[in-house]
This record gives sequence, C-alpha cells and structure tokens, in this order.
Amino acid sequence: MKLQELLKNLHPIVPYKGEGPEITSIENDNRKVQKGSLFICIKGYTVDGHDFAESAINNGAAAILAERPLNLEVPVVIVKDTTRAMAVLADAFYGQPTKKLHLIGITGTNGKTTTSHLIEKILADAGKKTGLIGTMYTKIADKTIETKNTTPESLTLQKTFKQMVEAGVDAAVMEVSSHALDLGRVHGCDYDVAVFTNLTQDHLDYHQTMEEYKRAKSLLFAQLGNTFDLSKPKFAVLNADDAASEMYSRSTAAHVVTYGIEQKADIMAHNIQMTPKGTTFDLVFEGGIYPIQMQLIGKFSVYNVLASVTAALVSGLDLEQVIHSIESVEGVSGRFELVNASQDFTVIVDYAHTPDSLENVLKTIQHFAKKKVFVIVGCGGDRDRTKRPLMAQIACQYATDPILTSDNPRSEDPIAILKDMEDGVQGKKYQVIPDRRKAIYTAVNEASPGDIILIAGKGHETYQIIGKEVHDFDDRLVAREAIKER
Repeated sequence: MKLQELLKNLHPIVPYKGEGPEITSIENDNRKVQKGSLFICIKGYTVDGHDFAESAINNGAAAILAERPLNLEVPVVIVKDTTRAMAVLADAFYGQPTKKLHLIGITGTNGKTTTSHLIEKILADAGKKTGLIGTMYTKIADKTIETKNTTPESLTLQKTFKQMVEAGVDAAVMEVSSHALDLGRVHGCDYDVAVFTNLTQDHLDYHQTMEEYKRAKSLLFAQLGNTFDLSKPKFAVLNADDAASEMYSRSTAAHVVTYGIEQKADIMAHNIQMTPKGTTFDLVFEGGIYPIQMQLIGKFSVYNVLASVTAALVSGLDLEQVIHSIESVEGVSGRFELVNASQDFTVIVDYAHTPDSLENVLKTIQHFAKKKVFVIVGCGGDRDRTKRPLMAQIACQYATDPILTSDNPRSEDPIAILKDMEDGVQGKKYQVIPDRRKAIYTAVNEASPGDIILIAGKGHETYQIIGKEVHDFDDRLVAREAIKER
C-alpha cells in the first residue's frame, strides 16, 4: 500500500504531498522494522519513540509518523497524536478485520478471563471457529500465543484480528481492560456484543478515582455505535446487580440485555446451591426454568455463567446447547483451581487480586469449610496502594489463619508493601512471611485434615517479578512440591 493511500484514512488536513513509498508493514518498535516499514513514534511513560526514528531508518523504514518535525532522509508525516493515528492506520492497513468477525468484548473488574473462556467454549461447541484475546494468552483457531497485556495495543490487536480472519475464525472473544479503553487501544474494533461483569476497586494508581475508572469502562458500550442494523445488531450485556450498569445502559445506543441474581433481569439464576464439587441453580429465561448443574464453584461463578449465557443467546445460539457447554466446563486455569496431590486437606489457587474478588472467593469457601481456613495473600508493587489494607482486612475477616506475603513486588520494597497491608489489620491475628514460597510451605505444613488453604493473587501466573527480574514461580507447582515434601 502506498503511503499516500494509507494516510487518506487519517484526518484530511494531514500535510503530505506525493504518492510516497510503498508501505509493507507498520511498526512502533524500531527493532521490528524491516525494509518498507512505516515507523510510528509513540511517546510512552519511560521511552520516546521519536528517539529511535533514526535507528528505524537504519533498519529499513520507508517513512516516519511523528508528533514533531524530525530531520530525516525519508518522509516524515506529522500528526497531533501518533497513538490515535496508529489505531486508524492499523485498522486500515489490515483491512478492517473486525468487520469480518463476530466480536465480543468483556470488561469489568473481576471475571473477565473466566467469562471469556466460557463464551469461547460455548461458541466452539456450537461449531464456530474461535479466537480469544486475554490475560492468559491469545488463541487463533488452534494456535496459542503468549501475551503481555490483557488487551494489546491497537497495532498488535488489528494484526491479530487479521490473522484470525486468515485462519477462518468466525467469532472472537476478548477481555477489554480499562487501560485499553482509556488509551484508545481498541479504537477501530467493531464489537457486536459488549459484556459488563462488575465494578469494584482496582487500578486507582492509574485512574485515581472510582468515577474515572467507571467512566473508562463505559467507553466500551458507547463505542458500540449509534446505528441499528438488522444484519449486524449490537448488544450491551449488563449485570443488573451492579449499580454501574445504569450508567452503561445510558452510555449506549445498542440493545440492552441484563442478567442477575438479586435484581429483576432478562436472564436470572434462582435456587443457587453450592458444594465443594460444584454449583447448581435454576436458569430463568422468558418464563422457562432450566436446571443447571455445573462443576464451577461459587456465586461469582454463577454471575460469570449468566454473563456468558446471555452473550451466547444474543449471538443467536441455542439455549439447550449453551447449557450443555456450561455443564461440561471443568474450570479455568488459576481460577478456583484445586491442587490435588493425595493430601487430606484442600488447596485452592485463585487469581483473586482485588478486595472484592478475594472476599467472593473466601465467602464461597465458607459455604463448605468445616475446619481452619488459611489464606496466603499479597499485593502487587507499583500498583494501587489503597487496596492493600483492604486486602489484609478481608483476609483476616474471612480466614482463621491469614498469611500476608509477597505477590509481584516489582520495584517496591516487599516489606513496605506488607506494612501497607498491616495498616488495615492492627490487633488482628495473622502471620507475615515475605517469601512467598516459604508462606506456601508454612500453610501446607500447618494444615490438618479437613482444613482449606487458599493461595490468592497470582492464579495462572508462572512468574514472580522482583525488582526488574522475572523469576519462575507457579503457586500450583510450589504447593504441590510442599505437599509432597510434607
């Protein structure tokens, strides 16, 4: 594609004359630039892409997109905001791939990963070729790729969607983070269904206030569009039990379909019963009652299932098929995942890393806990400090034996993070063990038959970030080792 043709997709006053060179790829990492690339200079928090423009040219860049003049021997196109321009150009360069997919986006504080996996399984069981983008990985048909962010930047995102189209994918499901919405990473994504799980405290290091955090998530629903097309209808799937849904309903022109347990909704769950082996409930929809017996555990899992079922129904799938898919799900990696090594006590690993998610998991455990409940919990460094004392409070409130430890301390002092947590539980009973491995071993060695150990915060993660170093660390493997050594 010629540079001029590509730039036509930007604002018409972009100053560029001439046909320009042939653009063979778009990159914002100078190390990935090849002959014929358009290099986009992105000014980040710690690195400014403008400083690498010359290096990009040395690697073969045919043109540069920048926010300020640069004295270089290739065409330099100046725009006000290269991040916004990158989303537009990526969508155009890769042929607007999301228009060729049934795209479902999921936002919310908790439950995005589980809900996305449930929806993807329902779609696959219905015969769809699927794609998935989220916290754990990206999946393109049968191919799985590691990911760094919950929602990739626009360039990576559109390239991934293009690969999905080429692989014959029919429907794609993705987690949409508040950061991605606020930073415009999903600009250009043509969503058909937008799902809201819940809103509780998280990411205040970035958003500063809960109102701003809520506003950022509303963008997913506002960006469903303002038109009504019978051939490609748009749906907002909202949690009727969460107060934020009122704002999101007002934010969208799309059809609104609700789910819930407490408040009246289009799709509801009644008669919820929990055991250590699963959950049963009655799904109520259009006057019908459909009994569901699933292997997932907890009220929060019921919410995730309701969100998934609603998204599947508005996507045109058959309810009986959807229920069959839900009942066959064994679980999602790192989400209320049991660690079994022939021990006579229960070990659960869960990603719960917010006050609300930790409380939900511990409340679920109380439904079948008969003896002591250990919880091993920490808080990430370089993240929202205000939730640290709250996490400790919840651990001490719902567990008999709380152990405060390190999560991913990153650049912060682990001891300082733990002191922030301790500020919320002065006078309470708890242990402080900064070494996460030692904390897990301690709980395993102290557990008696019938006790329950919850290892919270990292779930599926297979690493621990200490300083700038990434160490191999998997809560599930460490727990299994500790059990075997015991």
